[in-house]
Amino acid sequence: MKNYYLLVLFLVCSLTVTNSQAQMGKGSLADVSFMEGRWLGTFTGGPIEAAWIAPVGDNLTGFMRMMKDNKVSMYEMLIFEQTEQGPVVLVKHFKPGLIGQEEKDKSDRYKFIEAGKEKALFEKEDGSIRIIYEKRGKDQLVIQRGQQKDGSWAFADLFVFNRVR
Repeated sequence: MKNYYLLVLFLVCSLTVTNSQAQMGKGSLADVSFMEGRWLGTFTGGPIEAAWIAPVGDNLTGFMRMMKDNKVSMYEMLIFEQTEQGPVVLVKHFKPGLIGQEEKDKSDRYKFIEAGKEKALFEKEDGSIRIIYEKRGKDQLVIQRGQQKDGSWAFADLFVFNRVR
């Protein structure tokens, strides 16, 4: 009887590990579809507006507009593309006048790490930064930025948005 319980425990643990591994590094655009909508927040320089449109085909598209003294200080395009390895986030920044900050054929790239209920974690290609997109309640969206500190990831809210009706 003891062996039977050990076998059941082993099978349950194996299935749990296999299921966790299947979720790690995979994922789909459905994992970030909670971002859809129009959002307004603030940052150190002033208001920041963001909008994401629903996933269609292999992408979810969004943008941010940062303002200071009623003038644009920066635009940011965010494209979530579905790949065989899971979604990736492609980010490009623009100064006023639509002057690109990254090289013409380059973008910041973030690979999918994992997702939970209305929360998704991505890591920059070089491993230096992690970003969490999280919906906190019905009308709040938060983007957190994380960096390695003392061997673990430390996150802080980067942008806190409220839904625009």
